[in-house]
Amino acid sequence: MAHASSFLMGENQLRRVKDKLARLGVTAGGIFVLVTLVLIFFYLLYVIVPIFSSVSVKPNHSFSLALPGQTAQVGIDESNTLAYRFTTDGQVDFIRLSPSSTAGKVIKQRTIVNDPTAFATSLPRDGLVAYAMKGGKIKIAKADFNFTFENDKKQLFPVLDYPIGKTPLTVLPTPTKVEQLAISGRDNLIMLAAYTEQHQLYLARLVKADSTINPDQAWHQSLFEVRDIPNKVEQLVLTPDGKTLYVLSDSTLFTYSLNHQQAELRAKTQLSADKSVQPKRIDLLSGANSLLITNSNNTISQWFEVVKEGKRQLINVRDFHFSDSPIVKIVPEYYRKGFFVVQKDGRVSAYYTSERDVIYQHQVFDKVPQDIAISPKANVLLTIDNGEWQSYKVNNSHPDIGISSLLQKVWYEGYPKPDYVWQSTSASDEFEPKLSLVPIIFGTLKAAVFSMLFAIPLALAGAIYTAYFMSSKVRRLIKPTVELMEALPTVILGFLAGIWLAPIVDQNLTGVALSFIVLPLSMIVIGFIWSMLPGRWRSRIPNGLHIALLIPMIVLVGYGCFAVSPWLSQQLLGGDLQSYLSQHYGIGYDQRNALIVGIAMGFAVIPTIFTIAEDAVFSVPPHLTKGSLALGATQWQTLTKVVLLTASPGIFSAVMMGLGRAVGETMIVLMATGNTPIMDWNLLQGLRTLAATIAIEMPESEVASSHYRVLFLAAFVLFVFTFVFNTIAEVVRQRLREKYSSL
Repeated sequence: MAHASSFLMGENQLRRVKDKLARLGVTAGGIFVLVTLVLIFFYLLYVIVPIFSSVSVKPNHSFSLALPGQTAQVGIDESNTLAYRFTTDGQVDFIRLSPSSTAGKVIKQRTIVNDPTAFATSLPRDGLVAYAMKGGKIKIAKADFNFTFENDKKQLFPVLDYPIGKTPLTVLPTPTKVEQLAISGRDNLIMLAAYTEQHQLYLARLVKADSTINPDQAWHQSLFEVRDIPNKVEQLVLTPDGKTLYVLSDSTLFTYSLNHQQAELRAKTQLSADKSVQPKRIDLLSGANSLLITNSNNTISQWFEVVKEGKRQLINVRDFHFSDSPIVKIVPEYYRKGFFVVQKDGRVSAYYTSERDVIYQHQVFDKVPQDIAISPKANVLLTIDNGEWQSYKVNNSHPDIGISSLLQKVWYEGYPKPDYVWQSTSASDEFEPKLSLVPIIFGTLKAAVFSMLFAIPLALAGAIYTAYFMSSKVRRLIKPTVELMEALPTVILGFLAGIWLAPIVDQNLTGVALSFIVLPLSMIVIGFIWSMLPGRWRSRIPNGLHIALLIPMIVLVGYGCFAVSPWLSQQLLGGDLQSYLSQHYGIGYDQRNALIVGIAMGFAVIPTIFTIAEDAVFSVPPHLTKGSLALGATQWQTLTKVVLLTASPGIFSAVMMGLGRAVGETMIVLMATGNTPIMDWNLLQGLRTLAATIAIEMPESEVASSHYRVLFLAAFVLFVFTFVFNTIAEVVRQRLREKYSSL
C-alpha cells in the first residue's frame, strides 16, 4: 500500500507539473496574440496619423540682398539651395539660399533684354519667361539647374537656358508694340499670345522639330491671328498643352480652342451674375485644368470645364471666402492642387481643392512682402521685401487627405458633379488624386452581402440536415468532406471563378437567372411529392439517405435550365439577357461581377459556417429532442422550437465568422471582380474591396506618400470591421446562451 500510495502521489505531482506547464503555455500564447494585435493596431495608427497632422509655416532663415528692378518671377530649385529672380526690365539673378554661411550671394547675373514692353510667365513647374521687345519681337528664357560631383559631393550650379535660341522671335506680321503677353510650354511645344496696341491678338505655335529629319531647323513656327476678340483685353492665359486660350474682359471670360492654324471661340462665360463683383486676376492651378479667379468681393472661385448636354462648359465649382482684408497674392503649388493665399493684413491661408475648408490659416507676416514663391516640393516659402529675403519651412505633406476627400462627395476636375471616387494614380505628376474610401468600403460590404446570401442558406441547411436528419454513417463521410473544402486555397477559387466560371455565366446568363428561381421551387415540389407518396414506399429509403434522391433531381433541373436558356432568350428577350437589360433598363454587364464573386466566395465561406453550425446543432443534448418527441411534437417542431433555439448561439457565431471571412477575403475578389471601384448594388456590375485594393496598390505606392498612408488607413478600417463583427458576434452569442441555457 505504501509503495502504491507513493507511486500515485508521484504520478499526481508529474501530472500537476504538466498541467501547470500547459496552462502557462496557453496563457503565454494568448498574451502574445493580444500583444501582437495591439502592436499591429498601434503601427497602423503610427503610419496613418501623419496624414491628419496640421499644417505649419515657420520662419527658417533670412538675409539681406538688395537687387535692382521689380520682380517678374521668383523660383527655387528642388533642393532649396538656389533661387532665381527674373525682373520686369529683362534681368535674371541667381542667388544662393543655403547653406546659411553663403546665403545671399549672387552667383550669376545676366541681362536677357533691355527695356521690354511686356513680359509673361508660365506655370511655375515649366519656368518659362517671355519678354516682348520694341518692335514686337519676343525672347524666351528659362532658369534651370544642373549639377556635378566634386570630391564625391554634389555641386549645384545655375543655367540660363534659351529654349528657342538667343535670337528674338518674330510673332507679329508687322512691327508694333506688344501690350500684353502670355506664354505656356511643355515638352516639345511652346505657345505665345501677344496683344498689340492696335487691339490685335496673335498666336505663335512653336513645335520642336525632329533633328534627325531637319538638323538645320530646331523649331517649327506657325503664326495666326485670333478673331472675335473682345474690345477690352485685361489678361491672357494659355494652357501648357497648347489647346486653350482664355481672354478676360471685364466680367466675361472668352474661351478659344486652338489648333495648328486657327483659334475658334468656343464659349463666352459670365463670371459673375452680380455686376458689382468684378474678376481681378486669373491664376492656373497645377495641370491648368482649373482656373482660380480672384474677385473684387474678396473671394476666389474655382472654375473648370465639364461635359454637359454633349458639350464642354466652364462652370463655377466652388468658392473660397475670405475676411475683409484684401487678397494680395495667390501662390499655386507646382504639382498638387493646393495653393496659398496671402492677404493684406499678413494672414496666410492654405487650401486644397478637394477639401471644403481651409487647411491652414495664420498671421505669418507683420507686413506683406512684395514677392512670394514656393519651392517645387512645396516645403519652403520664399519672400522678398525691400531687399530682405526670408525663407519659411512649410510642413504640408498631405493636404489632399482629409475627412472631405475620404468620406464625402468631392467635385473633381472634369467630373460633371460631385462624387465618391477612388482613382489613386495616373501617368501625370499633376494628377488630382481621388482617394475616397467610400467606394471600396461599399465594394467590401457588397461582396460580403452577396456571398453571404449565397452561403448562409446552403451552409445552414446542410449543417442542420447533416446534424439532425442524416444517419451517423453518412455524416461521418459528409462532414469531413465539407470541412476539407476549408483547406482549398482561395487563389484557386479565384482563378476558377475568373477564368472558368465567369465565361460560363456570361454565355448562359438566362439559364443562371432561371436556375435561381426554378431550383428552390423544384426542391419544394419534390418534397411535396415525396410527402404524398404511400408510407410503405417512403419507408424503403433508410433515414438520412433521402438526399440521394434529391441530388439527381437537382442536377437534372439545373441542366434543364441551361438547356432551355438559348431558346428562352431568343423567344422572350430577342437575343440575350445582357442586351435586353442594357436596352430596356440601362443595366450594364461586366463579365467579372458581383454574381461571380458571390458564388465563388460563397463556396469559400460555406465550410466555415457549415462546420461551426453543424457542431452547434449536433451538440444539442439528446434528452431535449427525445423529450420533445415524447411529448408529441413532430421532428420539424422539435427542430424549430428546441434544437435551433438551443444551438442559436453557435449558429450565430458561425454566420458572423463567415461574414468576417468574407469581409477580409482578398484573392477571390482580386481575381473575379474586375476591380472597378463603383458604387452600384447591381449584381451584374463589378466592385472593388478594401483587401483587394491593398493587395494591388501597396507594392506600387511610394513609401510615406499620401497614397501609401491611405492604404494603411484602408487596412485599419478592415481591422476595425473585423473587430466590430467579432465583438457583435460574441455579445449576441453570450446573450443567446444566457437566454436558452435553461432549456
